[in-house]
Amino acid sequence: MQLDIVSNLFSIIHNAESVRKRECIINPISKLAGNILRVLQREGYVGEFEYIDDGRGGKFRIQLLGRINKSRSVTPRFPVGVSDLADEAKRLLPSRDMGIIIVSTSSGLKTHRECLKERVGGVLVGYVY
Repeated sequence: MQLDIVSNLFSIIHNAESVRKRECIINPISKLAGNILRVLQREGYVGEFEYIDDGRGGKFRIQLLGRINKSRSVTPRFPVGVSDLADEAKRLLPSRDMGIIIVSTSSGLKTHRECLKERVGGVLVGYVY
């Protein structure tokens, strides 16, 4: 039994990208995992993904584009204010314009750049570059 679905999602994507697979299958899934995949798709890190109902919790089939070098979840998930987001980006990302940090806000999942633009804080979920 896997305890952290988000960490499992990021590690499966990272491992599949490192061996240059074109697609991967994630199971078990949650609504949070689906929302993370929507953010990654919107930012251009993954291609199309589809939900497969297998009667046991479901799966996601994800098309990989080969653009991810590293993807990790942030544990423990601690809250950050808008003033601390720039410091967290320096700590987690290799360069200023490379990669995204996924933040869970009261209005849904956003990247750290969107949070800085809208002046909202939230809880760190993971990062990708």
